[in-house]
Amino acid sequence: MNKITFIAILLFILGNTSVFSQGKIDAPLIAKDTIKKSIDIDPLTPAKAAFYSAILPGLGQAYNKKYWKIPFVYGAIGTSLYFYMDSNKKYNQYRDAYKRRLEGYTDDQFSYLDKSRLIAGQKFYQRNRDLSALFIFAFYALNIVDANVDAALIQFNVNDGLSVQPNFYPNDVTFKTNVGLTVNYRF
Repeated sequence: MNKITFIAILLFILGNTSVFSQGKIDAPLIAKDTIKKSIDIDPLTPAKAAFYSAILPGLGQAYNKKYWKIPFVYGAIGTSLYFYMDSNKKYNQYRDAYKRRLEGYTDDQFSYLDKSRLIAGQKFYQRNRDLSALFIFAFYALNIVDANVDAALIQFNVNDGLSVQPNFYPNDVTFKTNVGLTVNYRF
């Protein structure tokens, strides 16, 4: 699909949309004092959750009562830690074999490799080790951010007064069914 066809289809779709508004529903007025009393917001909850996750990964998720996230936190950090340790071990093996090769010994476990292959192996495992360390810190930071954001989102008002619903209505001119989207927000 080329650009002109895409733009023509986009303009056709945007040009044939209609916007409708709903009428005001007579609802009983609620005093502002009752709304403030029913919403219990603690501004320190996100900071506490982030602090707990910084102390011990997964503790912020437990504080937010999202226990199902804890295995993912430890799985991500643990897998990265495993690959870090494995790559570091293999890097040291290639490095030691290269050092022995420079001293003139050829009785190491990589006796079938020449010096250039030993250097390439060192670089490969050093790069993997460094990337694994980066992933460990990234997953640790993601753990903290997740706990903070989740604790902040718990305090949002999510009830039936806030809704998005599809709306089907007949067109008076063409007698075809039109599709719309209704966004409701009741005070």
